[in-house]
Amino acid sequence: MAVQEQVFGFFIPTVTLMGIGSHKEIGNQIKTLGGTKPFICTDKGITGAGICDKIVEIIKKDLGIDPVVYNGTQPNPTDKNVAEALKVYQDNGCDLIISLGGGSSHDCGKGVGIVASNGGKINDYEGVDKSTKPMPPFIAVNTTAGTASEMTRFCIITDTGRKVKMAIVDWRVTPNVAIDDPLLMAGMPPGLTAATGMDALTHAVEAYVSTIATPITDACALKAISLVAVYLRAAVANGGDMEARDKMCYAQYLAGMAFNNASLGHVHAMAHQLGGFYDLPHGVCNAILLPHVERYNLIAKLDKFVDIAKAMGENVEGLSTRAAAEKALEAIMTLSADVGIPSGLTELGVKEEDLKTMAENAQKDACGLTNPRCPTLEDVIQIYRNAL
Repeated sequence: MAVQEQVFGFFIPTVTLMGIGSHKEIGNQIKTLGGTKPFICTDKGITGAGICDKIVEIIKKDLGIDPVVYNGTQPNPTDKNVAEALKVYQDNGCDLIISLGGGSSHDCGKGVGIVASNGGKINDYEGVDKSTKPMPPFIAVNTTAGTASEMTRFCIITDTGRKVKMAIVDWRVTPNVAIDDPLLMAGMPPGLTAATGMDALTHAVEAYVSTIATPITDACALKAISLVAVYLRAAVANGGDMEARDKMCYAQYLAGMAFNNASLGHVHAMAHQLGGFYDLPHGVCNAILLPHVERYNLIAKLDKFVDIAKAMGENVEGLSTRAAAEKALEAIMTLSADVGIPSGLTELGVKEEDLKTMAENAQKDACGLTNPRCPTLEDVIQIYRNAL
């Protein structure tokens, strides 16, 4: 019998530093990578909180180097944002990139790196593996527990002309070094903690039911789901709970390991449109859409949704497979409500008349390629409508 060949890749940073105090190793990592003029890509929230000053101070003390700081990263970074940051990088003769913050800062930094090495504009790299040259040395210092952008090959940038989030999936944008220190996350407010935590859960769930999941990504996804189920509520309730912060660091990183290699699904394909069209927070959009998309997906992966229910602590003993799978959706909705996620998209200002346009764009999003069901345009519109 002929065997069909299948090849699966596994992509992660070369080095990842985790644990309390790990951010203090950044000087050693810059030295190892040979950087002489670091460029820090961050945002005003991080500089305002004093986190950037801490990193700059460590670099100055350990290496005697003055980094160049760009703090103009926007939430949902745009093509214009990347061009502005790139100019700062190039005008100052920088040779190493440090992204400092959450997903927006990491994505903007990736955008700078890919264009700095390959030329053109960031819009040229939408799609899969469009670059041909390696990026400059890249260190991603993470301050949120959700996006996992500090360790992935994904870069999401808004095309301002089309009002669409571009999915740039390229192994070359994977940072050389990722740093996940819960100390840098202790100041996250409850709302951001909740949104980023639900983003991590979405990554894990979508990766687990992906059409290209493997035993390796499954293991990462299930552990991430169980950690989020136990520790997200505690992290939202008390930002100073360092055990919860530390475990959420691991949860979001494991979820990143899962989706970075098994990819995602229609939750992200649809959430990207909400972000591009309305400039809405990505994690909140994912959290609202997650139970609705997975209800549509349920019949394709009943056994896997039973696993998700168990990982979230649900008792499924004595239930039919279908009833046990439904418990996963109930657990997701309960967690979402407990951490204060809005109940529907209407609360975010989403309008019925925009659903068709967003659904059309969602059908073109690369994340939808690995969704376990293949929705029609009308299916996607109805899922949006259900989530209102």
